[in-house]
Amino acid sequence: MLSIFLLTALLGALVGLLAGLLGIGGGLVIVPVLVVMLPAFAVVPAEHAMLVAIATSLASIIITSLSSVRAHHKRNNVSWHIAVPVMLGAGSGALLVGYLAHNLSGKTLQLIFGVAVGLLALRMLSAQSASGKLPLPARPLLAVLSALLGSFAALLGIGGGALIVPMLNYFSVDMRRAIGCAAASGIAIAVFGTLGYVSAGWQHYSLQQGFIGYIYLPALLGVISTSVFTTSVGATLTQRLPVLTIKRVFGVFLLLVAARMILS
Repeated sequence: MLSIFLLTALLGALVGLLAGLLGIGGGLVIVPVLVVMLPAFAVVPAEHAMLVAIATSLASIIITSLSSVRAHHKRNNVSWHIAVPVMLGAGSGALLVGYLAHNLSGKTLQLIFGVAVGLLALRMLSAQSASGKLPLPARPLLAVLSALLGSFAALLGIGGGALIVPMLNYFSVDMRRAIGCAAASGIAIAVFGTLGYVSAGWQHYSLQQGFIGYIYLPALLGVISTSVFTTSVGATLTQRLPVLTIKRVFGVFLLLVAARMILS
């Protein structure tokens, strides 16, 4: 357990930086790493590795996203009139999927994860402008779109930034504000998604084994022990880097993650 805690603490430092910089909760990093790490340390069998990685990732995103939102709010990057309907929709979708995801095989989840993230990466890398041209839709439609993206995010164990940032940016929301609103939505996705995975995992693992449902506590504590301190660094970089540069960084990062998940 100590080895896992120390390794995930190093992971958490990177997760916090990316959460602040890109508005993601860190699941795009946490999930692939835990999928490899947990079976290697004989924590869970390979067939449960993806579910435990997703649940643990979502639980850590609650803390990381709170820290990220706080940092972005201080820099006026969270437009709450946009963030509130996005949070409500995304949280609703995440709650439903959290209860249903355990019915899918780990390999199926991994393939879905890789393909979805790869498509997002190509979309970000091909962008030619800092934001899209279409106006932001009405709040009910925005909530529905966010529910669809939130359910998919919970299925993959990510905070939703990888999905919601491109959506908001496509609807002419400035990249920095899209990142701030996505960080806020990550809280709702993580909270409701985590509840579903905890409920589904009670029958498989116990607290004596280091689990709450499908959440593996040593890995969770390792990630959040450092991520909360590095989110402000990432948020500061967001203010200083050109918007299109942030998009390119985001796209390359997603492409690498997608390749790893599809080919593993």
